[in-house]
Amino acid sequence: MKIQNVVIRPFDAATDTEILSGIWLDASLLAHAFIGKQRLAEQRQLIKTQYLPKAETWVACIKGEPVGFISLLDSFIGGIFVAPRQQGQGIGRKLISHAMGLKGALSLEVYTKNEQAVRFYTVLGFQEVSRRPVDDQGLPFENVRLHLNGQSNFRKD
Repeated sequence: MKIQNVVIRPFDAATDTEILSGIWLDASLLAHAFIGKQRLAEQRQLIKTQYLPKAETWVACIKGEPVGFISLLDSFIGGIFVAPRQQGQGIGRKLISHAMGLKGALSLEVYTKNEQAVRFYTVLGFQEVSRRPVDDQGLPFENVRLHLNGQSNFRKD
């Protein structure tokens, strides 16, 4: 089932930080279970204090309630997360489409163990650019760098 009434609006630190960091944690516990609950809980503080405030973040809302977000560092997707209960309904696609409209081309890195996300990006038209065997903290979690070159390569459906 696709949700059509998704509104995308700019991030508001005063009202969104706690909600979005909660969405991040819930989605990460599913997508990045291999990292471990303790590490993810610790990283939530970084999401609140560093990543959300420093990025250009857009919030997907249904009936005024945040259900997902995308954080951009220029044309790099620092993170895209949708509340688990809302996944599979087209919200992620809408966020990517919004970012494409703003930036024209996008890149990102994703854990290769997050197979659902890798499939999602591939279906949308992202192409693999490179891989590295460790994550940003030097832990042995392989990452793949993907790039989507322009609106014409984006698969909306």
